Amino acid sequence: MGLITKSQPPRIGVDISSTAVKLLQLSKAGDRYRVEHYAIEPLPPNAVVDKNIVELEAVGEAIKRAMARSGSKARHAIGAVAGSAAITKLIPMPADLTEEDLESQVELEAVNYIPYPIEEVSLDFEVLGPMPGNDEMVQVLLVASRSENVESRASVLELGGLVAKVMDVESFAIENAFGLLGEADGDRLVALVDLGATVTTLHVLRNGRTLYTREQVFGGKQLDDEIMRRYGLNLEEARQGKRQGTLPDTYQDEVLQPFREALVQQVSRLLQFFYAGSEFNRVDRIVLAGGTAATPGVAPMVEEQLGVPTTVANPLAHMTLGPRVQAAALAQDAPALMIAAGLALRNFD
Repeated sequence: MGLITKSQPPRIGVDISSTAVKLLQLSKAGDRYRVEHYAIEPLPPNAVVDKNIVELEAVGEAIKRAMARSGSKARHAIGAVAGSAAITKLIPMPADLTEEDLESQVELEAVNYIPYPIEEVSLDFEVLGPMPGNDEMVQVLLVASRSENVESRASVLELGGLVAKVMDVESFAIENAFGLLGEADGDRLVALVDLGATVTTLHVLRNGRTLYTREQVFGGKQLDDEIMRRYGLNLEEARQGKRQGTLPDTYQDEVLQPFREALVQQVSRLLQFFYAGSEFNRVDRIVLAGGTAATPGVAPMVEEQLGVPTTVANPLAHMTLGPRVQAAALAQDAPALMIAAGLALRNFD
């Protein structure tokens, strides 16, 4: 027989950030992707702190709500641990090892790179290809994270009604989604700035590969906090007012403008750290991602003040949309879906 190939069940990318759960399910026909289902569901305050899941039940419930809203029937998920919770190392290995020998060798070598007892760690590796200038050796990428990080993510997915089939690393997911932006051509240096709720992360990429990453504590939560403080609103009212443009007239000049200026300063500072520690003194392009990237007027201000062409990331721009997906809502949410998009792409590996 063997004529009918059973395709694997669809897997949904699940990004758990400090303020929301973001889900994305893609399908593929030929070389075109299609957005089948997506949802962004806010998390209660402090359910996730510093990328650690504190309230497992609350996050599990948010995943359930997001799944219901997205309309997805997927049961399998692709999750990710935070880049700061993972250790990645490139290690050289003899090219002629069998897969079994390579696995044992990597486990033996891992002890030298991982500062925890090896039995407390989940690890994986991937052969990237021959060592430059030495065909007898291959470069192996070793990735490890404490098992508790992996298990807490798998547990909340289970509480949300999903089974974790793949656990990735957020920084790899960003790199994966970067390929969708059409920015990975040639030798250009691209600064991808992920503007989250509490943390801003700079990824500098060249040829689609990450050269440098740095985090800074700053994010969209500061804008929400200031709106709440100044206008006596709760968080939901502040977010809604921001989205619907119903905040008082003083908002633009007295709240939004100072926040935009602070944000430009943070981006500038992150870039200065990169320049100080590398042979580069400028980047060719800045791409803003994350929920805060959609803040009106941020991209033009970054471009004007830093003198570098700046755009807002839309990893889904060239995809078709399934019947459940609203184009206007997706366009607004797309910058926040970089990690979810990178995870969803793993479905086609």
